[in-house]
Amino acid sequence: MKITCCFTGHRSISPNVKKKIEKRFENEIIHLVDQGVTTFLCGGALGFDTLAAHCVLRLKQHYPQVQLWLVLPCRNQAEGWAESDRVVYDQIKRQADRVIYTSDTYWPGCMHKRNRFLADHSYWCICYLNQPGGGTRYTVETCLQKGVRVINLADETPSRGDQ
Repeated sequence: MKITCCFTGHRSISPNVKKKIEKRFENEIIHLVDQGVTTFLCGGALGFDTLAAHCVLRLKQHYPQVQLWLVLPCRNQAEGWAESDRVVYDQIKRQADRVIYTSDTYWPGCMHKRNRFLADHSYWCICYLNQPGGGTRYTVETCLQKGVRVINLADETPSRGDQ
């Protein structure tokens, strides 16, 4: 389990913030890889999850031991998304080392089930959390309850999970 890190973050991230956190995000992943983390779990949502998946896929070129596992809430997650978002989602799915569905179809609790899976199967969590509620807050709180080390990219100073 010490080789696993999950990601969670908000679906909406402004372009300015995205640029600000991308380099730090990459540095945090490299730091974890240097510590032996090889498996990165991503929930496959829009926004932060997409940014995370792209970052891991880029780093796989330099760190072939790294794996991207998509942990998806249901098989029809992208139903209703814009076509351009579905194209990106499908590209990420094709490049992932493993795709896990926590439910076959959408139901009101499937996102929480996916988020609990992320927390249950991780030693580290890199997040972008700057809002008081929602799925990201739920996932981070679940991680903290389980002793998962959390690195919040919304914090101004790097923590590397030292809590």
